[in-house]
Order: sequence, then structure tokens, then C-alpha cells
Amino acid sequence: MGIAAELGYVLPRPNAGQRAMQAVASSRPGAWVLARVLPATDRGVARLTRGRTTLSGGVSALPTLVLTTTGRRSGRAREAQLIGVPVGDGLALLGTNFGQTRTPTWVLNLEADPRASVSYRGVTCDVVARAVTEAERPEVLDRAVAVYPGYARYLARVRGREVRILILERADH
Repeated sequence: MGIAAELGYVLPRPNAGQRAMQAVASSRPGAWVLARVLPATDRGVARLTRGRTTLSGGVSALPTLVLTTTGRRSGRAREAQLIGVPVGDGLALLGTNFGQTRTPTWVLNLEADPRASVSYRGVTCDVVARAVTEAERPEVLDRAVAVYPGYARYLARVRGREVRILILERADH
């Protein structure tokens, strides 16, 4: 069984309003605002709903996973709310950081220690992250843009770095 099936992770079809929200979120100003506001807001909504939903999941139909990594400097548990892209038995995560110039911290944490856990709607599983291979990269990018068209806009804006893509696989593999 793949991670998405184990978590009950589903990719709903967005309605017209949710597609409009995705378009706003992927615009340069929308992404700038969301990068600063969405993580804390999603954490708060997730706490209030006991992990059943997040703000981004409701308004944009983008199912949000909670990735828990180990901080590379602090050694403490660090959470990030992310969109997972089902690929084979795993889930791909794109380090777009809303199209900003910096690599997201969760990527750096996973590169330092690939062991993590991922949760969705109260179900958690242990995972190990690995970098996507060059052969896998085009397919993963195509799937990612099919899940969230905003990824194409984020990727086009990133300058001075390669967007890292990590595949989460079950820890017991």
C-alpha cells in the first residue's frame, strides 16, 4: 500500500471558486502574502479541527499534509504544511517556497536527516525522504502541475537555485 492510500490522502477536484483562489495564491503578490501568513494560519486551523482540515485545504481544495522533520540545527521537531503529489507508492514534495529565492527550511532539514513523519487528517506514518532522480523529475513535475497549476508559476519565478524535489517513501522499505 502506498503512503497516499495509507493516509487516506485524496486530491479533490476544485470548484470554480477554489480554482480562482489557486490562481491568486500562485500570483507573485498572493504567494508573497501566503508565504508569510499561511503556515501559522494552517497550523491554527489544523489544531482547532484536530487535524481534519486546514485553511488552504478548504478554500483552495489543495489537501495539506503535515510534515514533521528534525531541525538540522536545533534537533527539535519542526512542522511544515505541504501539498503532496502522489508518485508510485510515495509522495513527492516540491521545495518551491511559493516561488521565492530561498530553499525552504523543511528541505534542508530532510537533507540533513531524511527520517520524518507525515500526517493527514489525523493519520500519521513514518517516512524517509530521498531526492528525486533526474529520470523521475519530468514526470513528477508534470504530476505536480496537474495537482496544483500554481507550481508552474512558482517554478518560473525561482531564480538562482534548483527547486529540490523529494520523494517520501515508507520508513519500513
